[in-house]
Amino acid sequence: MSSNADVIGSVSGGASASRAENAALHRKIDWTGAFWVASGVPALVLFSIGAIAATVGKPSWLVWTLSIGFGFIQAFTYAEIAGLFPHKSGGASVYGAVAWVRYSKLIAPVSVWCNWFAWSPVLAIGSGLAAGYILGALFPADAAINTWQLTLVDLSSIKAGLSLRINATFLVGVVILLAVFAIQHGGILRSARTTMVLGVVALIPLMLIALVPLLTGDLPSSHFSPMLPIARDAQGLVIDGAWDMAGITLMAGGLFIAAWSTYAFETAVCYTREFKDPKKDTFKAIFYSGLLCIVVFTLVPLAFQGHLGLGEVVTPPVVEADGTVSTPAVYSGMLAPEVYSGMGVANVMSHMVGGGEVVANVLVVMLVLAVLLSIMTSMAGSSRTLYQASVDGWLPRYLSHVNEHGAPTRAMWTDLGFNLILLLMSDYVFVLACSNVGYIMFNFLNLNSGWIHRIDRPDWERPFKAPKIILGIGVVLGFVNLALMGLGADIYGAGTLTAGLVFASLIIPVFLYRHYVQDKGKFPDAMLEDMHLNDQLAEGGKRAGILPYVTLAAGVAVVIIAHNMAVY
Repeated sequence: MSSNADVIGSVSGGASASRAENAALHRKIDWTGAFWVASGVPALVLFSIGAIAATVGKPSWLVWTLSIGFGFIQAFTYAEIAGLFPHKSGGASVYGAVAWVRYSKLIAPVSVWCNWFAWSPVLAIGSGLAAGYILGALFPADAAINTWQLTLVDLSSIKAGLSLRINATFLVGVVILLAVFAIQHGGILRSARTTMVLGVVALIPLMLIALVPLLTGDLPSSHFSPMLPIARDAQGLVIDGAWDMAGITLMAGGLFIAAWSTYAFETAVCYTREFKDPKKDTFKAIFYSGLLCIVVFTLVPLAFQGHLGLGEVVTPPVVEADGTVSTPAVYSGMLAPEVYSGMGVANVMSHMVGGGEVVANVLVVMLVLAVLLSIMTSMAGSSRTLYQASVDGWLPRYLSHVNEHGAPTRAMWTDLGFNLILLLMSDYVFVLACSNVGYIMFNFLNLNSGWIHRIDRPDWERPFKAPKIILGIGVVLGFVNLALMGLGADIYGAGTLTAGLVFASLIIPVFLYRHYVQDKGKFPDAMLEDMHLNDQLAEGGKRAGILPYVTLAAGVAVVIIAHNMAVY
C-alpha cells in the first residue's frame, strides 16, 4: 500500500499522539461488534414490506429475494475498497470517494452526501414507526391521541397529501430519538454492547415470524399465484395484471424501494477506523452481516405474504356519474392502508405466530426494539459518514469534532436536527423513496470505484480482493440499479425522482464553501495522502483515463431512457 500504510492507526498526517488519543475515533471493537451494530439492518424489512407488497402484489416476495441477492454480490466490492483504508471511518462512500476525486472534485462529495442522506432518514422513519407501534398498542385507532394533528406546512405541491405536521407520533418519536442519542454519546463500544442486547431480543420476533408460518404450512398457494403484478380496472379495483411495461414498471418500483433495506448491511464497514484489527475484521463484518440479511429478507416477506394475501375489498370505491372514482376502494391484507404506511405491520406480524393477545403484545414490544435497533445502526453509521467527510474535506470543519468517548457528537446532533424535520413529514414512504434516489446514486458510484481503485492503485495492499467476475457483476448491477430508479421511483409520487436529485445536488455549494473558502482549494494532508497522487507518472495517477467519464455519461443515459420507458 506504499506510503498509505504509514498512516494506518493515525488520525492524519502530522497529527500528534495526544491528538490521536483525544480527538479521534477509538479502536475498541472487533468484527462481532460491527456485526451487532449492523444487526439493525434486518429490521429495515419492517419499513417497506407493506409498501412493496401493496405496490407489486403477488411477486413481492420475489422482489425481496432478488434484491438481497444483488446486495450480497455488491458487498464484495465494498469489502475490498474498505480494506484499502483501514484508518478511515464513514463507510463505503468514503472509500469510493477517493477513487473519484482525482477525476472530479464534485463527483466524490456527491457519493458521500448521497450515502448520508439515504441512511440518515432511518432515524425519522424508524422513530415514527416505533411511535406508531406504541400508540397503536396502547390506544384504539380512533382515539383522540391517535387522530389529533396540527398542520404546519402544506406540501401538496410536491406530493398529494404531503405536509409537515405535529401529532402524537412526532412527539413520541422525538423521545425515542433522544434516547438513542444518549446511548450513542458514550462511544462505539457502548453502542456495540447495547446493540448486541437489542439485537438478540429484536431478532427473535423476526425469526419467529419467518419460521412459524413455514413450519405450520400457513402459506396458501392462492396468496402466491398467479405470479402477476397487480393492476386496477376502471373502478380502481385490484385485478391480475400482466408482464407488460406497466407490470415491469411496478416490479422495478418494488426492487428500487427494497434496495434501501437489502443493500444496507454495507454499513458494517463504517467502523473500519474503530476495528482492533481492520485487516481481518472488515471482510468478516460485512460477510456475516450479509448472511444474516439473506435469511431475514428472504423468509420474512415470504411468511408475511403467505399469512396476509392481497386482501379483500373492505369499502367499495365511490364512482361518480361520469365514471370517475372520487374515493378509492379500501382493502384488507397486503393492500390495507396501514400496511402500506408501515404503521400496521407490527400488529399484523404479532398475530402471525398465534398465541393470543398476550403473545401478540409481547411481540409488538419486541418489534419496537427491532426498530430501535435499526435507529441505533443508522445513527452510528450516518454520523460517522458526516465525521469522516469533514475530516477528508468534503463537509464543514465543525463536523470533525469527537467527544472524550470517541463519539462524533456534532455529526450526531446534525443528524438529529435533520431528522426532527423529516419526522414532521406526513408520508414516510415518500421520504424513504426520495432518500433512496441518493442511495442508488451512491451505490452506482461506489460499485464503479472498485475497478477505478484497481487501475489507479494496483500495488496497494488488499486484505480482501474480490474475484474479477464478482467485481464485474457489481458494475453491471450499478447500471441495473439506475434503471430500476428511472423506471420505478415515481411510483411513490410523481416528484420522487426529481426531489431526490435536487437534494443530491445540495452538496455542491456545501463542498465549494468547505474546499474553496475554508481550505483555500487544498485538501487536508490526510486526504492528499489517501489520494496517492503518483505524480511521478505522466498521467498524474489517473490511469483510468476517460473511462470514469464514459461511465458517468452512460449512467445518466440509463436513467433518462428508463424514466421515459416507465408506464404508471
